[in-house]
Amino acid sequence: MPTNVGKTDTLSLPLSADSPLVKIARASSPADDQTGVRLMPLGAFSLDTRVQLAQRATNSLDVQYYQFENDRTGRLLMTALRDASVRGVRVRLLVDDLYTTHTDWLLRGLSSYPNFEVRLFNPFCCARTSGVAGRYTASIFDFGRLNHRMHNKMFLADGVMAVVGGRNIGDEYFLRSAESNFVDMDAFVMGAVVKNMSAIFDRYWNSEVVYPIEAVGEPIGDPVVRQKAFEALLASLPPSPPIDPPAVDLLGYGPLSEDFDTGQVGLEWGLARAFADPPEKLLSMTPKIAFETSVTNNVMMQVWQAKSDLVLTSPYMIPGDAGMASIRRLESEKVKVTVITNSLAATDEPLVHNGYARYRPAMLEAGVDLYELSPTRTQTTKRLGMFGTSLGRLHAKTAIIDKRIIFIGSMNLDPRSASTNTEFGMFIDNPALAKELLRVINISKLEGAYKVRFAPKSRDLQWLTVEDDKEMILTVEPESTFWLRLHNMLLGWFVSDQLL
Repeated sequence: MPTNVGKTDTLSLPLSADSPLVKIARASSPADDQTGVRLMPLGAFSLDTRVQLAQRATNSLDVQYYQFENDRTGRLLMTALRDASVRGVRVRLLVDDLYTTHTDWLLRGLSSYPNFEVRLFNPFCCARTSGVAGRYTASIFDFGRLNHRMHNKMFLADGVMAVVGGRNIGDEYFLRSAESNFVDMDAFVMGAVVKNMSAIFDRYWNSEVVYPIEAVGEPIGDPVVRQKAFEALLASLPPSPPIDPPAVDLLGYGPLSEDFDTGQVGLEWGLARAFADPPEKLLSMTPKIAFETSVTNNVMMQVWQAKSDLVLTSPYMIPGDAGMASIRRLESEKVKVTVITNSLAATDEPLVHNGYARYRPAMLEAGVDLYELSPTRTQTTKRLGMFGTSLGRLHAKTAIIDKRIIFIGSMNLDPRSASTNTEFGMFIDNPALAKELLRVINISKLEGAYKVRFAPKSRDLQWLTVEDDKEMILTVEPESTFWLRLHNMLLGWFVSDQLL
């Protein structure tokens, strides 16, 4: 286990009245207790907003991610953060250490710049140039600690503006991958709840399970040498293509840079709250307390209070016995429940799909309106973005409760989010936002997904889709191979829900 030495606690900086972002936030806010939100379903808008915030910040940038990839998107944002630090902005970058094999030396380079500090969540001590399997193998007797990962995503600028949601930093989260891309959802946030987000970031940044990158792995070396190595590495790799967002997204909004230029941002406003798991989840508490204090429990306690209808999107959907009991209770109270998740062909975790498949018949019996995203139908759904020949996968984690309260965050509806990972989430009460989110979900549901149902007078499953205005009925997991189905079926016998 690494030694956590040389670490100094720091807190979010006070708001600067001279910051252009602070001035915009104050000019845009209708009341001190209100939070403003704009949904960002398209990756181009979401990435452009992060870059704009990095370029316009004058005081601070607090950035927290589960994955921060060494690809064209990751390097684009790294460069924007580096440039901010050089012009005097304090940058605090917190990254989970699971997937840092290919970014470790870039992160070390960033930490050599003035005003830039990098910290790692729950780091591996050994085999740092190996992949995930190699790192775990080298620390096999420390598995209990290392299985605890930080899944949060947050980007804070000057303490007044934030981007939160489901996206990590990598090509596939912003429709920039040639192979597969995620259908995802982020939100731009201003107002009262951002102060709460800053406090959450501070708690993680100063946690005992977070280490300065200088304290992990090999000696980090001279700052000037690291800066030159960082610059040389960036120069040797392919440059990032322009972001080039379209004129408007599917909700009719233009890029936020246009609003920033006018000095006022148009958002939907309401009462909001943000919350996150304790960063020490499971390490200093029992599994029961870990769950009771989890984002999953907070979210589901409110979700299951729906009175008329509930819409859930999650890439991984394993309700468990408790979730099924709540779904059945909602059915008995005439609450309409709609779930959108990945099909077997779309998921990036086939074994997790096995856990979901165990509950699929029970959900249908309980009256759930169930849809599974198609990896190929998304290619023709232009309103979700230009997928080209890449496959589409669902990654958004959202909820709409009674057409007025929405949830957006990092939490999957599976046991790992509940008991092992740390997560972040936000609720906001605003019927107009709920209507917008429902519009985006309906596009995914109707144009990019299969409807799952029982065959007439049978418990056999059917998948419905429309091709050339004709309804098609499939009787096996769509777009999946026989070998994938066999592989999943055989391994599924040996994997419990709690391991997924």
